[in-house]
Amino acid sequence: MSVKRTRRSGKNEARIQRSLSIVPSLFTIGNIFCGYYSIVSTLRGNWDLAAILIGIGYLLDGLDGRIARMTKTASDFGVQLDSIADIVTFGVAPAILAFSWGLGASEGIYGAAAKHVRQFGSLAAFAFVVCGALRLARFNTQAKKPPESVSKRYFLGLPIPAAAGMVAAIVHFFKTPILLIGSALLWSFLILLLAFLMISTVRYHSFKELDVKKARPRLALFVTAMIIGLILFYSEEMLLAMATAYASSGLIMNLLHTVRKFLPARASDSEPVHGNIKT
Repeated sequence: MSVKRTRRSGKNEARIQRSLSIVPSLFTIGNIFCGYYSIVSTLRGNWDLAAILIGIGYLLDGLDGRIARMTKTASDFGVQLDSIADIVTFGVAPAILAFSWGLGASEGIYGAAAKHVRQFGSLAAFAFVVCGALRLARFNTQAKKPPESVSKRYFLGLPIPAAAGMVAAIVHFFKTPILLIGSALLWSFLILLLAFLMISTVRYHSFKELDVKKARPRLALFVTAMIIGLILFYSEEMLLAMATAYASSGLIMNLLHTVRKFLPARASDSEPVHGNIKT
């Protein structure tokens, strides 16, 4: 009887495991839907909804991996599906949104300058997609390396969801599309900068080693609740501030690290303490 019970329990556990393995993929498919409908909304001229859908996809992208780890259902199939979802929602969708919102309104403006700006903007949007794909390929390659050889504390290069979030946050904040050629040129340079940051070696915090359970869970819950409340009431300002802070954090840390190399050593490091002077 005990052998039969063991077999039955084993079969039940296998069924439960198979059922749970579908849940992370459902979140990933939801992420793909957000990317698809974001593109449709952009083509319809509903830029704000397109930006919001990219933000929802950002949340779903963060949940599918966590759920897969919690349920112990992570697989190579899930990793590949997640990469496909990311290139749609955080690569193609924000690139089309950036071009349509930032350069679409200038199509009615004639002249050599306007033509060159639109061409440059289209190249910047294409570079965003290409660099996003390269960023995902590099991330998947690093994920296969031994855990001890790769730092979990930092991402190498700006993550593609963060780059897409920057585009979506700006569109969500301003809403009205760009009408001036000068502003469209600056917007194209920003898209190009985000593209190069994705394939750069600039380090960005991953927050994977942040354990709220160890520190102060009540404080963490309070801070999380306040952030959610601020996003609900002041979504334009909060999302833009958060996206800008993260996108610029890697550059600021890299700049500080470079400056420290050229700074002279402190007096306390170079001069011996009086009690340690040898005679």
